[in-house]
Amino acid sequence: MPDASRPAPQPELIALFATVRQHFHDVIVPMWQGPGWNAELALPYEALDAGHAPLPPQRYRAMACARQLYVFSSLMGEVPGAAERASALFRSLQRHFHDAEHGGWFYSIDPQGAPLDSTKDLYTHAFILFACAHYWAKVREPLVESVLNAALQVIAQRFASHDGLYEASLGRDWSELGTGPLQNPLMHLAEAFLAVLSVRDDATVRQALLALCDGMSERFIDPQQRVMMEKPLGAVDNWYEPGHQFEWYYLLASSPLLRGGTLHTALEHSFDQSERQGVDMKSGAVCAMLDPQPQATPRDATQRIWAQAEYLRALTLRPGNQGALLRQLQALQQHFLHNRGWNECLDADGVVSRRDMPSTTPYHLLTCYRGLAEYLA
Repeated sequence: MPDASRPAPQPELIALFATVRQHFHDVIVPMWQGPGWNAELALPYEALDAGHAPLPPQRYRAMACARQLYVFSSLMGEVPGAAERASALFRSLQRHFHDAEHGGWFYSIDPQGAPLDSTKDLYTHAFILFACAHYWAKVREPLVESVLNAALQVIAQRFASHDGLYEASLGRDWSELGTGPLQNPLMHLAEAFLAVLSVRDDATVRQALLALCDGMSERFIDPQQRVMMEKPLGAVDNWYEPGHQFEWYYLLASSPLLRGGTLHTALEHSFDQSERQGVDMKSGAVCAMLDPQPQATPRDATQRIWAQAEYLRALTLRPGNQGALLRQLQALQQHFLHNRGWNECLDADGVVSRRDMPSTTPYHLLTCYRGLAEYLA
């Protein structure tokens, strides 16, 4: 429901958003319907070069397949062929990556379709759960829900630890690898749990999500800086990433279940600091990595498109920020989007440092654009 207390969106913001969304439909989506699609394996190539030719394949990841399943599930009814592509991607997840012997899904396969990295990765399983929830919302097919349930079961029985958190990686046979919990896979698991709760009432998932957020508050929030660290507190060589601060902020602030909780409160308090230390307010650039210090300096000043998108999406939930929203959308369009696709990375000086376009990036752009669309509705 629209917020009656919020000012009406600026016409300039509405017009610019229409332009970038059209760019997504006219330029980015066709890249993955055409040259980015390996019809023989029914999988997206990992990346395209600046001329839209696939980079020589070294691997295919289940996570990349799942992210594209999310994209084409979301575009069903909007883009011709989206339903057929989503169906093919769902089948490919099971055909290529499911481990029939031990359960769960492999991390990657080689260019011929044989298992390459057969470890069981929480990040991968979180995205499979996330994608299946979105796809099931569109098709309501029993097979899709059964895969969703299988992913939930594997996550709960294999990855979960006693403190509400989860191992980042396990062996093919679920043997311990000693990785412990890591921030990024846990964030995407929270995102996946929210996706499940958006399509069905599930008390077990709700409780797991709340326990996960409690665990993150206890083990990943720096008590002095109040920022979300990438590794558990006390780990050697720790750091934080502004893009992940903004990504967590959006997930927490957009959820009635999580809004106002301990973790949301911490990210609310650290938002201004993440902006001050991690965003160049003149150019809109979001830096990649910072050390957790009061006067933090960039450990890595690379500007990545996904972090730009997450900051932009987070701003939709900050009151009185239409000017910042417009500035950041302009920065995304001017520095990262172009008529052949996008710039994946810029260096500290704003020079393009990575020209390939990974199949995983449209997920970030689409989640950003959906957040903007909800804001402007």
